Amino acid sequence: MRWTLLMLSLLAAGGITRAAVPDYAGAPPKPATAGEATAVFAGGCFWGVDAVFKHVKGVTNVVSGYSGGSAATAKYMLVGTGTTGHAESVKVTYDPSKVGYTDLLKVFFTVAHDPTQLNRQGPDVGTQYRSAIFYANPEQKELAQRYIAQLNAAKAFRKPIVTEVAPLDKFYAAEDYHQNYLALHPDQPYIVYNDLPKLDELKKQFPAWYKP
Repeated sequence: MRWTLLMLSLLAAGGITRAAVPDYAGAPPKPATAGEATAVFAGGCFWGVDAVFKHVKGVTNVVSGYSGGSAATAKYMLVGTGTTGHAESVKVTYDPSKVGYTDLLKVFFTVAHDPTQLNRQGPDVGTQYRSAIFYANPEQKELAQRYIAQLNAAKAFRKPIVTEVAPLDKFYAAEDYHQNYLALHPDQPYIVYNDLPKLDELKKQFPAWYKP
């Protein structure tokens, strides 16, 4: 079970210490025709990260799951021990003619999580809650590394970014009860204090990208 309501409210009050997050410098142009691509991100509990990307225009599907470990241990109770190598992740399917990979990176760093927290995110502690980008090809790797370098150079955060950039081996979908969790449990205290504010920030900071 996640932390108590009191602890959640205290931790949530801290917020993310960031300045303005700049656009990706030199982002590649979007293709002229519709298509399909995927990206995998880890930023703490997958419930909130899942919800953020589900509300981005151009995103067609988001699945919560596990990356960084083996199939044998891709189970919530095992991943929760912090010993399997997995990170709670989301697999984002999107149309690159409508939203670019670099756009998704900006959402990831701006509102989906705090990339300066090492092996934790808010009230959740352990390597399974680490900040990570799992790249599917060399282009994604280069784009992610370049943006991290740009954000650090711009001092977009008060502390250095600790996001891991790692190759995507396999992505394992999480159990059914984790899918679309925020939409199904909007009144749960954990969701109210930790994840609904992310949607508010998405709508506030990216109104042109936000979809209800």
